[in-house]
Amino acid sequence: MAQAKYRRVLIKLSGEQLQGTEIGESVNPQMLDFYAEEIERVHRHNVEVAVVLGGGNIWRGNRAIERGMDTAQSHYMGMLATIINALAMQDALESHGLHTRAMTALKMDEIAEPYIRRRATRHLEKGRVIILAGGTGNPYFTTDSAAALRATEIGAEVILMAKNGVDGVYTADPRLDPSATRYDHITFREAISRQLSVMDGTALTFCQDNNVPIVVFNALAAGTIERIVLGEHVGTLVTR
Repeated sequence: MAQAKYRRVLIKLSGEQLQGTEIGESVNPQMLDFYAEEIERVHRHNVEVAVVLGGGNIWRGNRAIERGMDTAQSHYMGMLATIINALAMQDALESHGLHTRAMTALKMDEIAEPYIRRRATRHLEKGRVIILAGGTGNPYFTTDSAAALRATEIGAEVILMAKNGVDGVYTADPRLDPSATRYDHITFREAISRQLSVMDGTALTFCQDNNVPIVVFNALAAGTIERIVLGEHVGTLVTR
């Protein structure tokens, strides 16, 4: 079996990546199974895996805020949505034979463990996939920020930032600008100054300050996460 380049990774998936195409389908079983298989392929290489999920497939907080909802209230609802996604992902991973732990930033003892850094790292050392839900546990911070924070806390060597149908970081949105070109490698400073869509600005600055590299890749290309973990250059690498 090929030697993995990374021993501990954090995978960031948006809520929309779990969403089906049918009206009203917030979580699609086929998409769950697809990502569970992708993670299982990585886990075969004895790579320790943490997953952070968004909640946009269930709750779009910004839209509610635009309609007048209190911002903090809307953000807490978004955190609950990420927990629903985490439980769904946990079930899918376990159906592929993986041992998992769902951990939440908000206390929900009946359905998941509270997030405790030392406990999380111990689960990883025992070969369990951990699904980290509830964002940071605070309003006004995105799940991108949660991914950056948790990756730093658990000592992940890289954040694998999954994008829908876009295979990296481009000079402009390639779906709107046919002349846009993809970066193979870019620095945090360049990404921040050019306001490129890697992750939100707070999260990107946090990764820069704590020297956590990011690989941005197309989530829908089968086998991509495994290829990255084994050291193949895929997508865009963002480093200090």
